[in-house]
Amino acid sequence: MEAYEEKARQELRNWQIKMARKPTFSNRMAKNIQYKINDLIPEKVHAVITAAIKNMVKAVLTGSEFISDVPLAVGNLEQREDMVRQRIKTYKQVAAASGFGIGAGGFLLSLADLPVLLSIKMKLLFDIAGLYGYDVADYQERLYILCIFQVAFSSPEQRIQNYQYLVNWELHKQQLPAHINDFDWRTFQQEYRDYIDLAKLLQLVPGIGAVVGAYANHQLVDKLGETGMNAYRMRLFYSKIDK
Repeated sequence: MEAYEEKARQELRNWQIKMARKPTFSNRMAKNIQYKINDLIPEKVHAVITAAIKNMVKAVLTGSEFISDVPLAVGNLEQREDMVRQRIKTYKQVAAASGFGIGAGGFLLSLADLPVLLSIKMKLLFDIAGLYGYDVADYQERLYILCIFQVAFSSPEQRIQNYQYLVNWELHKQQLPAHINDFDWRTFQQEYRDYIDLAKLLQLVPGIGAVVGAYANHQLVDKLGETGMNAYRMRLFYSKIDK
């Protein structure tokens, strides 16, 4: 177990270095290109993404549809993470299948993939939290999940700030809104839109939409799984230091 925990700690350190890395010139160039891409995407697509994210945030903060199991009470880190990895693998397969099928169906079905993919991602984060032993019935744990989501899918500049929220979670959570109506979902959805727009734009292209949709969904869920694992590792290891 000690050998596994040390391996997990090293993976966490590598991830933390990556999260704290300042934006490069290529990152800034990509951001400028993204702004131009946004202008090419039909307003209907922007409206669907915005509405889907707003509804998803509300569901995460107030609903129970993402909760399926009670927090895992037993199991060492290796056992828990074996289950987490299996869960990530399953959700990647589901997301890829959804992206392929919907991407092959044309413009309207491609729009339908957006809320579907959001639901898959959020369900994965809820499952990961439970497998690490955290109770997602707690409102503050749901805010932590949203913060993980922001770290995974935001610009390099915003990612650094969001990552610091995770690092200083015990302090940051005291400054978070107590009511859903005070949540800044507009910033949240804009960052997410900017992150995935290129992949979703290509998914609308006839002939390649299915392949792009499957690959993009698979990679997006994989990235979220990695971010979720390391975010909860950070809390577990930091709590040990505090004790």
